[in-house]
Amino acid sequence: MTLEPDTDSRYARPAYADGPRLLADIGATHARFALETAPGALRNVAVLLCDDYPGIVPLLEAYLAQTDGVRISHGAFALANPISGDLIRMTNRDWQFSTEEVRRTLGLNTLLIVNDFTALAMALPGFRAEDLLQVGGGKPAPNAVAGVLGPGTGLGVSGVIPTVDGFVTLGSEGGHVNFAPADEREFAILQYAWREWQHVSNERLLSGPGMEIVYRALALRNGVAAPVRDAAGIVSCALDDRDPLCLEVLECFCGMLGGAAANLAVTLGAFGGIFIGGGIVPRIAQWFATSPFRARFEAKGRFSSYLAQIPTYVIMTPNPALRGVSSILSEHLRNRGGANTLMERVQHLQPELSPAEQRVATLVIEHPRKVLSEPIAEIAKLADVSQPTVIRFCRSLGFSGLADFKLKFAGSLTGTIPVRHSQVRMTDSTHDLSAKVIDNTVSAILKFRDQLDVNSIDRAIELLRRAKRVEFYAMGNSRVVAIDGQHKFFRFRIPTSSYGDAHLFALAAELLGPGDVVIAISTTGQLSELLDAVDTARAAGADVIAITSSKSPLARKASVCLSVDHSEDSTTFLSMISRILQLLLIDIMAVGISLGPQGEGASEGDSERRRLLISHLDS
Repeated sequence: MTLEPDTDSRYARPAYADGPRLLADIGATHARFALETAPGALRNVAVLLCDDYPGIVPLLEAYLAQTDGVRISHGAFALANPISGDLIRMTNRDWQFSTEEVRRTLGLNTLLIVNDFTALAMALPGFRAEDLLQVGGGKPAPNAVAGVLGPGTGLGVSGVIPTVDGFVTLGSEGGHVNFAPADEREFAILQYAWREWQHVSNERLLSGPGMEIVYRALALRNGVAAPVRDAAGIVSCALDDRDPLCLEVLECFCGMLGGAAANLAVTLGAFGGIFIGGGIVPRIAQWFATSPFRARFEAKGRFSSYLAQIPTYVIMTPNPALRGVSSILSEHLRNRGGANTLMERVQHLQPELSPAEQRVATLVIEHPRKVLSEPIAEIAKLADVSQPTVIRFCRSLGFSGLADFKLKFAGSLTGTIPVRHSQVRMTDSTHDLSAKVIDNTVSAILKFRDQLDVNSIDRAIELLRRAKRVEFYAMGNSRVVAIDGQHKFFRFRIPTSSYGDAHLFALAAELLGPGDVVIAISTTGQLSELLDAVDTARAAGADVIAITSSKSPLARKASVCLSVDHSEDSTTFLSMISRILQLLLIDIMAVGISLGPQGEGASEGDSERRRLLISHLDS
């Protein structure tokens, strides 16, 4: 492992209130890590060799062992792999894992995993002139689409689209489009590749392994005996030794990359520019600038003048994908952590703002009505900032200006959903306590909705659709939730039982087998009798769906955990809101089971469950 110094001190801002964030860019060969302590401030930057570890968890644990045991709540990883759902099977490594299981193993509250070029695309808007090397002419248009591609172990492709309130990235697998030769030499390379593959994509040739294929193909075409070389050896032999064959390979490779970049530019209408990343081009950037790349990029017949307007850049800044996952994680946490009102969003975002913008945020939090009623000059005076800083504050929250911010803020302040939990007091009138109970419940439900782990719910529904039998285990206040679930699932013609006695769980669990499912419900997830029954069920081959706190022992023992992390003092009071959230999860699973396969894939049982659901919802 290599450690690098802290980077991007120019972004130094107040530290995150909930501690540093774990960022990673995991490729087929190397994994790059960092802890982000404040927006753009990276420390403990490290590079590990993936070959040294049998899986992603040992890799992550090896990095975390170097961070002095710092507590981490949130993480985001860029992965050189298509990302679809919770289960990830890596294309270029023999690794597979569940995102949710990795999150739980590391004890994170949040874990996002995105494609590495989606992350790189998200980093593009933050690049400065010194982060890039422009190759050729052209000038970027403001607020325009940009494209990114980069050869490394494979060929990554993506793009970024500006919107009114941020940026949208493309989850693309554009590296797998058909390779299109432009001349006889490239056609000879394609014919050589056809000996091995029926479909030859850009990635087959525009990558490290692809450069080696081009080398062998040109050696055969030129009738020269060439020693075996890997991509690094070809580049070194070309630039250091001026070997004719290796130079031809490099020139041909860059020309073909120019053609692929041009195709991406016209496909996206990328007047914001085309950016080249990956592991190969930045290492040869100065030579690349004089290579055939740009000439080939503009060689588009009637569209040559169109492409001449579009700038092309090599990304020179280190660890660019880490910047992208940082932006994606930050946006995700803003949307989830802020919750029901704009005031909460201001409070959540405040630590990420510049010091001057923080003063505006403080004024908004402490004197909201004054901010609504005063003009920009007075707001700037009260916050001790300039008027442009007030505008920058509004834009940091995604608004076009002060007027737009005030309009949304006024609606937020007059809303009926409370910003935070309101304590019921002994002196409250019946009217007040009724309003507080209802408002607190509505607020908790909306926060619960924003924090739902949809991947875990999908997995739970899939287990239940295949279940031979479903049993509910719960005690105390959760018993009513289990009875409700047993009643719903039984109406859907699923063999179902419910047990609320510790002795009965233990006996019932011994009779289970593969294909059976236990739904264990507990607010704390710490009841020893319930944990023992779950161990017995798992040992018998049954799956367990836990409805409980994500940090509990029960969550760790379950096949799938549906988290209910609402905090209540259950030692003194009945856990009323937690029970309602548990009931909501039962309803979500019931609806999910009923809306199973339709059309040709549907069984009579699926159709009957759907009919019963409609009847249940109408009643």
